[in-house]
Amino acid sequence: MTENYHTHTYRCRHADGTEREYIEKALSLGLTTLGFSEHAPYRFPGGYVSWYHLQPEDTEDYVQTLLALRAEYRGRIALPLGFEAEYYPALFGELTRRLRDLPVDYLILGQHSLNNETDGVSCYDETESPALLAAYVDQCLAGLDTGLFSILAHPDLFHFTGSEAVYTREMTRLCRYARENGIALEVNLLGLSSGRHYPSQRFFRIARDCGCTVIAGLDAHRVENILQPDTLPAYRAFVEELDLAIQPSIPLRKPF
Repeated sequence: MTENYHTHTYRCRHADGTEREYIEKALSLGLTTLGFSEHAPYRFPGGYVSWYHLQPEDTEDYVQTLLALRAEYRGRIALPLGFEAEYYPALFGELTRRLRDLPVDYLILGQHSLNNETDGVSCYDETESPALLAAYVDQCLAGLDTGLFSILAHPDLFHFTGSEAVYTREMTRLCRYARENGIALEVNLLGLSSGRHYPSQRFFRIARDCGCTVIAGLDAHRVENILQPDTLPAYRAFVEELDLAIQPSIPLRKPF
């Protein structure tokens, strides 16, 4: 693995490490590309403050820090500037109007909640509801249909414990769309190292059979998450068992 497009920093307030610390660790391990994708700076109504998003007032510092580091490390490592964003229908338009004025290289869709964060359902919560699973797929497809996203992060994050036939039907819808529209699907190494319910073998069997583009994403929230040695054997076993063709590099879609 020489490229990673899923990196967070201390700025999201649930991770550690500065941009420079991540870059130096990536260089020491031979990475050629380290994309930063901080959680998008949504503004929420009613005074709600998300515990895990970049705050709007910190956005300019994030951008300027990365631009300065990109100049400093030019020729040594590529540092694409991005954001990981949910598709929140009531809020997405206002978010993209603000991001449009920034030098954004790419966006990752990471759908953590259904509907909007303040009035929806967490995708981490176990459910047997076919309706909620279908709503997850519909919301991902609506986000991807904006044409702004290059990658669907942890596409198997929705924690569905119901019918396997329903799961296969709905995730096949998602995977076929991703294949037909050039969206890369991420095997999330943070989920793997943390023992979460994703990455999911059943999901990536569907992705493989649909012919999807699959990449690895570190989802780094700590400097030590950069090619964490303890994670690599489990990652290799996951890939080999499913006979996944992991793409080492993908073209990034300039969103604006």
